[in-house]
Amino acid sequence: MHVFVTGGTGHSGPYVISDLIAAGHEVTALARSDKAAAQAAALGAKVRRGNLEDLDGLKEAAAASDGVIHLAHRQDLIPTGGINAVAAAELEIMLAYGEALAGSGKPLVASGSVGSPGWEGLGRPATEEDPPLPGGDPYKNTLRVRNIVETTVIGLAEKGIRSSIVRIPEIMHSSTDNAGFLALLIGLAKEKGVVGYPGDGANRWGAVHARDLATVFRLALEKGAAGRSWHAIADVAVPYRQIAEAIASRLNLPAVSIPADVLMLPGYFGFLANLVTLDTPTSNAITRRVLGWEPTQPGLFADLDNGHYFPAD
Repeated sequence: MHVFVTGGTGHSGPYVISDLIAAGHEVTALARSDKAAAQAAALGAKVRRGNLEDLDGLKEAAAASDGVIHLAHRQDLIPTGGINAVAAAELEIMLAYGEALAGSGKPLVASGSVGSPGWEGLGRPATEEDPPLPGGDPYKNTLRVRNIVETTVIGLAEKGIRSSIVRIPEIMHSSTDNAGFLALLIGLAKEKGVVGYPGDGANRWGAVHARDLATVFRLALEKGAAGRSWHAIADVAVPYRQIAEAIASRLNLPAVSIPADVLMLPGYFGFLANLVTLDTPTSNAITRRVLGWEPTQPGLFADLDNGHYFPAD
């Protein structure tokens, strides 16, 4: 299969490209710079120069492929428009893919998130069959804006596209992670001299190794049904306090509770305050059963023991 991949030089992208090529697929990767082009070519991918602003170029590349894996986001919009602007741009991209692939039966696999607002009220782990919630007011709930994108991708199945979403947990870890949530939390702990957790730290996060995540994208591309969501989550419900304590033990710092009434004030968590309180226990049972996915890489705490997150000074 000839696969068009965006975001091929981000954290997860190189793992996705390598996994696809190892499975016998041909990959064309979008690259906006000489550096990105060289990185993609080194992985064995063909390179298409371009960017996410060029919707006509994305449509052309999608139409020329046998399937699309979309990993990239307009992170350049965050300083001026925040996550709302990123999601608005993402929506335009998905609609462009819809125009290019309508009636083709080709797969379109896009990245999503487990942080769907309202899942906390389910009283059970969220499953792959739980839909993203309606969009609501983007100025009051930025996470829910992402749900509009996921809903749009799922809806493209009605246009004859084998579209699906791969939901990614809060933590994606690997030896090449230098900007994800885990790296941010470690950097924050070093800056503050303590490792904070919200309240009693009982809220739960998910985690997955980037290499295991890549396999879910490939399996969804190869055999995932249209209009489905998949959970690329290996550690499905890790109490946040355990994550904080694991970081603290490796940095030889104290782990401390940040009271709920001061979480949103300027202080320890800053812009992460809304995120660290998320409670998103999930299930990956459908993904495992239907796609035949079996995580093989180190789990979160084992990867913390591998040393790359805590290099010797």
